[in-house]
Amino acid sequence: MQKKQTSLTALISAYARAYHSLHDSPKIFDDHLAKELFIGDEFTQMEENVANSLGFFNPELAASVPDKETALAWVMQNMNGPITISRARYTEDNVETTIEQGIQEYVILGAGMDTFAFRRPELLEKIQVFEIDHPATQAFKQNRIKELGWEVPKNLHFIPIDFTKDNLADAIEKSSYDSQALSFFSWLGVTLYLTRDVVFNVLRTIADSAPTGSSIVFDYLDNDAFVPDKAAKRMSQMRQILETAGEPLKGSFDPLTLGDELESLGLLLHENLSPEDIERRYFEERSDDYSAFEHVHFARAKVR
Repeated sequence: MQKKQTSLTALISAYARAYHSLHDSPKIFDDHLAKELFIGDEFTQMEENVANSLGFFNPELAASVPDKETALAWVMQNMNGPITISRARYTEDNVETTIEQGIQEYVILGAGMDTFAFRRPELLEKIQVFEIDHPATQAFKQNRIKELGWEVPKNLHFIPIDFTKDNLADAIEKSSYDSQALSFFSWLGVTLYLTRDVVFNVLRTIADSAPTGSSIVFDYLDNDAFVPDKAAKRMSQMRQILETAGEPLKGSFDPLTLGDELESLGLLLHENLSPEDIERRYFEERSDDYSAFEHVHFARAKVR
């Protein structure tokens, strides 16, 4: 991602949430505000770009597909949508549970175009929310909020950070984040784009900064995603298209050793969902094309 460029993946994730809310049933995750983040002809242009990508992902179908709606449905249900909506559902289910257990702060690392603070007022009133993201993406979002005329809640706080360069501990120490308050961290769609060292440094900072009993949820790729003979076709395609877009995938972990690695950082792994687990939890009964994305895992850990 370029220094002054809004994250393309943040916008694509927002579009995936909007598409699912508008077109799919039953809904796994209903972000009814996501479409509003696109103004003017931005949403239509995104639709055109997504529909045209069918030619890359499935050229045979693209040659015969009769309309844009069919192309959109295939790309969203097979490529862009499954990861985005299932990880969002998993995270916010855990947020609700931990609020009931007494968390006071919700820290969204790599927040992108997240709408939680505007979409869940019944939960927002119980906690402080901190959105942490790249300065360019965060500036774009804050400007968009102003354009939409949304009122920023008093307990929503923005903290700009470049995870590849800046120190998370320094950033949160300069904010109103309370290191003594029980906290819940979410880190979605970010570890995939960072090296293992950067990911571990951030996780170690969370373990050092948050009190015992605080939680974090993050998604990650397994190592096979980067092995040509083992990677699923759509993962290989995703890697290729993101490389072309200038946001290459970089990081992966071994699900079998993740628990030990987290423990060395001061975190205790409580749940480690495989693609098969995610399929059973969110996609098994569906009649459309949505299915859990190969090589993508969801982890939930607690500060020891």
